[in-house]
Order: sequence, then structure tokens, then C-alpha cells
Amino acid sequence: MLYRIAADALVLLHLAFILFVVFGGLLVIRRPALKWLHLPAALWGALIEIGGWSCPLTRYENLLRGRAGGMGFIDYYVVRVIYPPGLTRGIELALAAAVVTVNLAIYVYVFRHTATPRFDH
Repeated sequence: MLYRIAADALVLLHLAFILFVVFGGLLVIRRPALKWLHLPAALWGALIEIGGWSCPLTRYENLLRGRAGGMGFIDYYVVRVIYPPGLTRGIELALAAAVVTVNLAIYVYVFRHTATPRFDH
């Protein structure tokens, strides 16, 4: 039971991290100081996808799921969102490019609107 709870919690944490990578730039528009959390997270997320690496959370999810004896309710449904069936390397790269492009556009907006105004006399 404890492994099931831990596996489900880790899957939910993983999903929250992915959502922060994808949509965290929108939070930065309202709270520019969050860029110091979002930029490293977005960079990590992009590198994982572009590099074709496995996220360390995935390894621990699989370990806990194995010790729990399989997938639970949360595990079953959320894992399909994180790792959809039919996900190919091309789709991973396209998703990474989309996330980088969207966040780059958001950060251009943020930096243009939070820069200190210059007064030329």
C-alpha cells in the first residue's frame, strides 16, 4: 500500500513538473521572479526531450510501481498523459520545439514589459 501511494504521488509530481515546464512561462508574466524557477525547469525539460534521455522520475515511478504490484488508478490514467500511446521520437522533438517556441515568445514579452524604462533628455 505504501509503494502504491508513493508511486501515485510521484506520478502526480511528475505531471505537475511537466505542466510547469509547459505553462510556467504564463505564471512568469504575472510573477516575473518565478523566472528563476521556470527557466531551469524549462531548460531541463527541453534537454530531456531533445536529448532523448529518460527523466530520473520515470525510473523511480517504475521502481515504485513494480514494488506496488502494478498500476493504480492515478498511475494508470496520468501515465497515459505523460507517456501517450504512439509517442514517437519525431513527436517528442516537435513537442520540445513547441514548448521552446512558446516559452521563448513569453519571455520576450516578459523582458520587454519588465525592463526598466529609460528616460532620454
